[in-house]
Amino acid sequence: MILRHTFSPPNNLRMGHLCGPLDAHLRTIEQALEVSIAHRHEQFKIDGPKGPATRAMEVLQALYELAQRPISEETVQLMLAGDAEMATADGTNGSKAPTLATRKGELRARTPNQAIYLENIAAHDITFGIGPAGTGKTYLAVACAVDALERSAVQRIVLTRPAVEAGEKLGYLPGDLNQKVDPYLRPLYDALYDLMGFDKVQKAFERNMLEIAPLAFMRGRTLSNAFVILDEAQNTTPEQMKMFLTRIGFGAKAVVTGDPSQIDLPREQLSGLIDAERVLKRVKGIALTRFTSADVVRHPLVARIVDAYDAAPSPRAAARRRDET
Repeated sequence: MILRHTFSPPNNLRMGHLCGPLDAHLRTIEQALEVSIAHRHEQFKIDGPKGPATRAMEVLQALYELAQRPISEETVQLMLAGDAEMATADGTNGSKAPTLATRKGELRARTPNQAIYLENIAAHDITFGIGPAGTGKTYLAVACAVDALERSAVQRIVLTRPAVEAGEKLGYLPGDLNQKVDPYLRPLYDALYDLMGFDKVQKAFERNMLEIAPLAFMRGRTLSNAFVILDEAQNTTPEQMKMFLTRIGFGAKAVVTGDPSQIDLPREQLSGLIDAERVLKRVKGIALTRFTSADVVRHPLVARIVDAYDAAPSPRAAARRRDET
């Protein structure tokens, strides 16, 4: 199928912003949607299957609305990742999803499922975010926590994750206990620094308004008036998951994130995240948001990688079948 479109009125500056340096934005759209795009000045021709060609035209038209100024590669990829309206410059897309106040300005959802996720976090005391890498589960949860702290809705933020080795043994890492577990907590530090800034994060640590610790350190505690995030929850055991969820005190809000396709537990060990999804699905006050490859907001190849691994047989399931035979 061939689609043709002429952008009017002709504007060379906007055309340059739309196409990107050396037509880089057009090449990104071609690769992501597997179509061919040709243009002569403001006249565009898109060749490909009906669905992808129509989608490519919609993306081009949405980008043209933003082309008064240079368009970043990230914006193009976000357009391809979710609804075009989600990535508009001013974010005025009619979505009821909350906006979050951070150092980077107002932060909004970039895909429909992200909007549902933010709404669930705002409306529920415990929220599960389950899905593949790159869908913004952890980043948005940390952004919600930072926003709540800025509004004084909570007194502190507690971030935790299980220190489960992905092929390496914790004891062989250099340093004391804090230095050993620090690499496992680094993604949480990165999100905090990005959303709050280095100086503000350090001051928050000094005032005990921020805490990052391995999940094992949560036992026996009651976390009141806090925003608590459990990351990489697929690597918890059912006992650890129950222990974490029962730490929640008055005035607290908890978000649990994880990806069932990236379980690093021993093969025979049931994941606490999978178990919690089954056990808690009918419990009032708990929300669950499922993400898919359509919500991936990293490089377009990440979504394809996720789909390819989802379509392939699971190594854990294959090994289990071998054991049974």
